[in-house]
Amino acid sequence: MAKQPIITVNNLVKNYGDFNAVKDISFEVYEGEIFGLLGPNGAGKTTTLEIIETLRDKTSGQIIVDGFDVDKDPDNIKKRIGVQLQAAGYYPNLNLSELIELFSGLYGINKTPMEMLAKVALTDKAKAKYKELSGGQKQRFSIATTLINDPRIIFLDEPTTGLDPQARRNLWDLIREIRDSGTTVVITTHYMDEAEILCDRVAFVDGGRIIDIDTPDNFIDKLVASGFERKKEVKLANLEDVFINLTGKEWREG
Repeated sequence: MAKQPIITVNNLVKNYGDFNAVKDISFEVYEGEIFGLLGPNGAGKTTTLEIIETLRDKTSGQIIVDGFDVDKDPDNIKKRIGVQLQAAGYYPNLNLSELIELFSGLYGINKTPMEMLAKVALTDKAKAKYKELSGGQKQRFSIATTLINDPRIIFLDEPTTGLDPQARRNLWDLIREIRDSGTTVVITTHYMDEAEILCDRVAFVDGGRIIDIDTPDNFIDKLVASGFERKKEVKLANLEDVFINLTGKEWREG
């Protein structure tokens, strides 16, 4: 059975005055996949996502999210997506339970804080203030807030930046669990190993254009078939694997 697109972007253009930030981008995100948008800073990734999320107006083009047109039904799209806030979006003196109650109220739905904190292994931090959390805990909490409205799609913008290897790999497990529960995940990252391991498909964006879209395996196989060779012999493990093996994979907080 053919996969169904849950996001369809056709001929998206975004101009800021004379600057053409997004240049006629078209792509689809399939339902139930982890889709990666990869590219250097300034490539147009964040602008593209903010337009899909209804946070920024487009210049031209068409975007359909879960059957709704971004121009005609932005409110229905907002109800179906979860967007990860940056750290500045949280009140530092509220504890995690209070923040979950606050966000639930903003969505007009009733979610128990412990139910949401259990999804991201933070029930023991229910009474802790956001500012007291470690980097990994803050990222897990921010993902919990994207799940409050039972979204069909969540958007994660560089979710593991600045995390240590244990926190990073545990966040990968969490993102996979969210995908496996039926939620589509759209992610941006500068870590290519992360994209290779997590993403079902990736799109490379540069200069406001999509260069190519495929699975990580297919991209790598095509490059190898073209005669590409790494300068250093490829080993069956990397230094991060050694780190995890020597220090363990359990949650580290601090």
